[in-house]
This record gives sequence, C-alpha cells and structure tokens, in this order.
Amino acid sequence: MVNTAETRPKRGASKATAAERAPTPAAAGRKRLDAREREQQILEGATEFFARRGLEAQMRELAAELGIAHTLLYHYFPTKRQLIERVYEETIAGRWDTRWEALLDDPQRPVADKLQAFYREYLPAILTPEWLRILVHSGLSDGLIPNRYFALVRERLFPRLLREVRRAAGSRSKAKASAREEGLLMAFHGGLIYHLGIWPLVYQQGYTGQGDAALTDSFIADRIRGLLLQAPEIITQVASARA
Repeated sequence: MVNTAETRPKRGASKATAAERAPTPAAAGRKRLDAREREQQILEGATEFFARRGLEAQMRELAAELGIAHTLLYHYFPTKRQLIERVYEETIAGRWDTRWEALLDDPQRPVADKLQAFYREYLPAILTPEWLRILVHSGLSDGLIPNRYFALVRERLFPRLLREVRRAAGSRSKAKASAREEGLLMAFHGGLIYHLGIWPLVYQQGYTGQGDAALTDSFIADRIRGLLLQAPEIITQVASARA
C-alpha cells in the first residue's frame, strides 16, 4: 500500500545537514523559476519519477532527483497524495478531449467511422510509458489512479460506445448495459489498449507492425469490425431476456 499520507516534516523533528541545505550542481545552474514554472517542473519530474520508480518512492527521493530542497517540494505539495492526484490530472484526466464526445455524439456519421476517428486520436494521446506505468503502479498499490480513470471512462466513453453499438445493431434501447454488453465493450476497449500499449510499453515486447501508422489503423478497424459483428447477437439475446 502506497503511503499517500506522507506530509511535510514536523518542525523541529530533525535539522538538515549542511550538505542537504547546499544546492546541488544541477540546482545551482538552473535559472530561478516563478511559482507556476516551478510547479510545472515538479509535476513533470514527478510524472517521470513515479512512472520509473513506482508510487511507493518517497518525496525526499523525488526532491533529490529534481535538485530542489524537500521543503520546497512540500511547499507546493504538502502531501504525497496531493501530488499524485495532480499527476493524475496532468497525465490522465487532462488528456481527455471533449471534442471526442462531440465526435461520438454526431448522429449523421456512421458508427464504424466515428469509432475509427475516435480511437485514432485517443490511443496516441494516452498510450505513453508514463501514463501506462503510473496506472499499473497505482493499480498494484492504492488503486487511486485506476479508480479515477475508469470512473471517467464509465461516465464519458462507455455510455457512448454502448449507444453506438446498439445503434449499429438496430436497437434504440436506453437500458443500463447488461453484463454481456459491458463485457463486450471492455474486451474491445481493453484489447486495443493491451495490444497497442501495455504489450510494448509495460511488458516491453515488440509486435509486428509496431510504429506503422497504416497498420495501427488496420488494427483499430479490425477490432471495430469484430465488435460490430458480435454486437447484434449479444444485444438481441439481451433484449429477448428482458422482454
């Protein structure tokens, strides 16, 4: 379990040594930053640090890597949890583009075309080593970031995917997703993330066609075709069971 309650050291608990107070060579050569620039520097450094070291790494270690006093780090982020939540906002939630909602909500555009356009933009926006590794690290510890991410997905993406898949299958149902419908969507969405993201960026295993934009488009299209071919049977059976 990650100790996200790590807070500013208590006054008088210990005195910093001369070596701790002295600026590092990196810090000495760094220009003076205003508050906004410094906060952004910390966020960018924390993202790379937690992706590489895991969320159990300590704030003092992060400060040392950034070349700043740990007291300055606590000035901007008094607790580790606050910093991790800001990392989430910057690296995960902040990458969601509301244009995608308008794209998926367009009633004039064919379903397969909308899904292809969405995933062509969405996957490159999220599938970075930092994004995936922080997600996995948090999932193996406190679950904070996966819980926040999947709440976003369940609110903004899955209802739209369900509506579009039902539309393609000839259904206008607005009922809550059945277990089978939810499983269908999760297998589709998760399959793309696993193939194009987790496999190469977390497991560090290459795949044939990696880096080829045309092939990536084909992989997405193949998944969409599979989804839309399978959906009518599941949706029909679910509708019959509810009748």
